Amino acid sequence: MGIAVISGFRQKAIVGDGGKIEIIAPDLPRGAKVEVFVLTDAAEQDTTEYLLSTSANRQHLLKAMEDLNDRALYTFVNPDKL
Repeated sequence: MGIAVISGFRQKAIVGDGGKIEIIAPDLPRGAKVEVFVLTDAAEQDTTEYLLSTSANRQHLLKAMEDLNDRALYTFVNPDKL
């Protein structure tokens, strides 16, 4: 029984019409058996959507917005003294 040697490469692709994905691998011999893994990029979540995504996040955001009305909570910084 021989030892399997695994080699590979990584390539980005864009899904085309009908879900077609094209992989170009000129170094692979014709008829070679390969296994393909497809990973998708996670969709970027809008910052506001994220901040409102849980009850705790919503409460924190609403409290921060309320705090904007209370200037006593502000911290003023003089950039010349930094």
